[in-house]
Amino acid sequence: MVVSAGRHLVILVTSYDDAVSGSDNGVVITLDVSAGCKNDAFPAGYNSWRKALVCHVAARAVGGKANRAILDLVARTFGVPKSSVSIISGATSSTKRIEILGISRDDIISRLSDLLES
Repeated sequence: MVVSAGRHLVILVTSYDDAVSGSDNGVVITLDVSAGCKNDAFPAGYNSWRKALVCHVAARAVGGKANRAILDLVARTFGVPKSSVSIISGATSSTKRIEILGISRDDIISRLSDLLES
């Protein structure tokens, strides 16, 4: 994205693709999750410090409810079956790594670009 700042142009680099890596069968996404929010939102931004996409879920982090809500929200966002999405690390942490099977890194980056830059 290019922004005009007087006589200078400032180029803003979207680095959210740092949160997305390829795996043998699909893609791994790093998430910075906030549970117990007012509304579900994914992607809700990018945490450059953690190199993670921000995810908000209304479900509380009790009894796996938030984790199930995250998997459902990610599956709906990328149009894949819920069975294709799994938490591979961070099940009890706010920073999670999610694997999505059957989709390419390029497809994920393209979809994220559409969602985050609109």
